[in-house]
Amino acid sequence: MCHLFIINPSAGKKKSTRLLEENIRKLSVPYEIALTRQAGDARRIAREAAESGQEVRIYACGGDGTLNEVVNGAAGYGNAAVTNVPIGTGNDFLKIFGKKCRARFSDLEALSKGPQAAMDLIDCNGHLGIDIVCTGLDARIAVDKDTYNGFPLITGIGAYAISAVVNVLHKGIGVPTVVDCGDLHFDGETALVCVCSGRYYGGGFMPVGDNMPDDGLLEVLVVRKVSRLTFFRLVSKYGAGKYRDYPDLIWYRQGHDVTVKGQQKLVAVVDGEPVWSRELRIGLSDKKVNFFYPAGMSYDPVK
Repeated sequence: MCHLFIINPSAGKKKSTRLLEENIRKLSVPYEIALTRQAGDARRIAREAAESGQEVRIYACGGDGTLNEVVNGAAGYGNAAVTNVPIGTGNDFLKIFGKKCRARFSDLEALSKGPQAAMDLIDCNGHLGIDIVCTGLDARIAVDKDTYNGFPLITGIGAYAISAVVNVLHKGIGVPTVVDCGDLHFDGETALVCVCSGRYYGGGFMPVGDNMPDDGLLEVLVVRKVSRLTFFRLVSKYGAGKYRDYPDLIWYRQGHDVTVKGQQKLVAVVDGEPVWSRELRIGLSDKKVNFFYPAGMSYDPVK
């Protein structure tokens, strides 16, 4: 078996890559290291490894964006399995494995020998995600934060905060959309639509806490437009998975397909990566991806 480490040198702190390479060299298993230089490299490298036909374990070393690229490259290949070594600032998908996930997934020796499971994938206009796809206010906040990241003294969470204030107070909460999901048809202004295979996004929001990433179903939340006051009152409840307490504001469906249409281009965020279109077709992919993790860990919330 080949163990391929795809490292994003731009992820995390400056010393992260050097320290990671030092830890890789201590492994008892054969390994290869590939460093990315530009967007798309991780996907290409993962696809080439998967297409080789040999059994390969691919380590996406970085944040959610690096993992997303590797997932898109390895999806549908039974000989390939992927994981995430958390050297990025955001590793939301790993949070399904519990509070100690960063430390445990950083133990490369244990990770290399761990079990694997076939995870569901979400398809959004041809782009695959392993975690969460969202469109609406949360997606706009996530995309616009990059505008403020370069400001002096503004860190990642500070950029998120500024983007949230600008979007809520100045750009507005609701967007005219037509949403179809099973028996739900809504034509009006929505605050957001969230489609989950994983559980966490946005640095810690957990909209559906009991969701399983391998059950062949997607969990869908549609939040209709609310006032600013209601938004600030509701946001922490939404982020804690309390959607059942607000059936008049948050509609829940479970299924395989969601369509969201807008009068103008909408932005969807797929595991942190933006997709732009006036019509977003979001559904359960016919492909899966094998995901491996340290022995003794579980993504079942009841265990």
